[in-house]
Amino acid sequence: METIFELPLFGVFISMAAFVFATMLYERFRKVMLNPILISVVLIIALLQILNIEYEQYNIGGQYLTFFLGPSVVALGVLFYEKYIIIKKNFLPFFLAVLAGGLMSLVSVLIICIILTTPELITRSLVLKSITTPIAIEVSQVIGGLPYLTAGIVVSVGIFGNAFGADILRFLGIKSPSAIGTALGTASHGIGTARAIQISDLAGAYSGLAMCLNGILTSFLAPVVVEWVL
Repeated sequence: METIFELPLFGVFISMAAFVFATMLYERFRKVMLNPILISVVLIIALLQILNIEYEQYNIGGQYLTFFLGPSVVALGVLFYEKYIIIKKNFLPFFLAVLAGGLMSLVSVLIICIILTTPELITRSLVLKSITTPIAIEVSQVIGGLPYLTAGIVVSVGIFGNAFGADILRFLGIKSPSAIGTALGTASHGIGTARAIQISDLAGAYSGLAMCLNGILTSFLAPVVVEWVL
């Protein structure tokens, strides 16, 4: 059995099987808590724990799926190109919204961590929760955080945004696809953008651009804001 777990096909198979099953479950019951991304993660973690499989063994195959994350992000440029005229007309409010969202993400985490007297090392690791994983890991090293902890919180925030973000925004009365897409991309990066694409092409285009812009802005702002506050 040990040999089977170490085959690249094993990680790919259980990842795809978990997502297909989770999607079928969501289509059947249409409940927010049954979000396919959330359920897939829970199923994979449960399976690895039950079978006592190390993450490194699973990731022998899982890394091949991770490879396609890069091309999928680049492919978001197609949506941006198709909606370029619309986005261009609204770029200033869009830019200000992403800037405000990125700053609020940094400041809110810092304030909460200070109130809870969180160790500084943990605070520096959590503050980058809303930017895409590759950028967050690199910036985490710059500001003195723990890259692996940063990666974990980034993924967790993305899953939460994918599962609940759109519904929370609608509950607050926000119905504009561009506003929803911008919020999801700014707060929940790539995983949130996957949810935005399901809403509409316009939401997906705004979300993808917001994810990229917030990543760039935060990579410059985070070291300054964190050092100033801490």
